[in-house]
Amino acid sequence: MADNKILVAWDFSDKAQNALEHALQLAEIKNTQVELVHIIENKEDYSGACILLDKVLENTMIEFNRPILYVVKEGSVFNTLGDYAAEQNADLVVMGTHGMKGMQKITGSWALKVIAGTNVPFIVVQGPPRHTHYSNIVFPVDFRKESKYKLNWVGYLAENFNLTVNVLVPNTKDSIHAKSIKANLEFAKKYFENKEIDFEIHESKASGTFVKQTIDFARYIDADLIIIVITKEPGLNDYMFGAEEQKLIANNDEIPVMCIQPRTDMIIYER
Repeated sequence: MADNKILVAWDFSDKAQNALEHALQLAEIKNTQVELVHIIENKEDYSGACILLDKVLENTMIEFNRPILYVVKEGSVFNTLGDYAAEQNADLVVMGTHGMKGMQKITGSWALKVIAGTNVPFIVVQGPPRHTHYSNIVFPVDFRKESKYKLNWVGYLAENFNLTVNVLVPNTKDSIHAKSIKANLEFAKKYFENKEIDFEIHESKASGTFVKQTIDFARYIDADLIIIVITKEPGLNDYMFGAEEQKLIANNDEIPVMCIQPRTDMIIYER
């Protein structure tokens, strides 16, 4: 994957500022360009948005000594952000979220709805960066074959940071799932060994769903990031009643989550 852009979903909120700080940290080593993407509903809002964004760029240069770009697009955040990311061949998008609050508990995760329509990875954050650089990430291994699509992005992060990948195996008594989990684990181990990426394997000791086990473990090791594959084209029931990844994205510990959309056109190992 060629170095390109890291996009930041920008709405002038504190959460967007947190997303920008994560993006600047991610972009630092390769000096990747960071661009704010602000979406407006009406053309009349364009000039006012640009004035405010010019100020954001000025403040970012003063505080972080990093030049950044911005673009203002008219449309819906649920489609326009992903379309622009694909058009720009962006490396990834960083987006802030307030988690599952108020009506989102009924209608589903706003963040998940934005992510679902694109093949570009998203990192969803709530708070500012936890440390000066990414070092500990959690890589949950489940029974789904789509789990393998996360591996390329671990490789991408490992090129930027001195990572330890904490591979988490679920605590399950389901023999059918256990067989698939073991196969996915062996596949992941081979990838990490071939790429010379430091990794550790942990079997979850926590009870409850694998989502709860993952969050508990990430909290325990003070993880910088959890990396997951989201449901392909989640349906209405997922939004209404809570897809599992929705609970991870909105975790109360405010641990950032990298969300990968499974793709049929991507060859494992070639990023």
